[in-house]
Amino acid sequence: MQQDKQPDYHPVVFRDRAAGYAFLTRSTATSDRTIEWDDGETYPVVDVEISSESHPFYTGKARTVDTEGRIAQFERRYGGVEAGQGSGGGA
Repeated sequence: MQQDKQPDYHPVVFRDRAAGYAFLTRSTATSDRTIEWDDGETYPVVDVEISSESHPFYTGKARTVDTEGRIAQFERRYGGVEAGQGSGGGA
């Protein structure tokens, strides 16, 4: 295997500016900006638009679709199928 084909895998801080949240992990992402972390070391920092701290699904602010309410609304508007009124051929 050729050594120059593998990307540089190093510690990087990802920062969600909207939530004021940052975490240290390893990645191949690079950045010219740096940040001093809690351990006193300086790491490259990558700013992200959204993370688990600001994503609506993970924060519990996601809108859920109320399927039962939609079905009830449809049946109120267009009426439900009652017994004996189905579309079937009869004699």
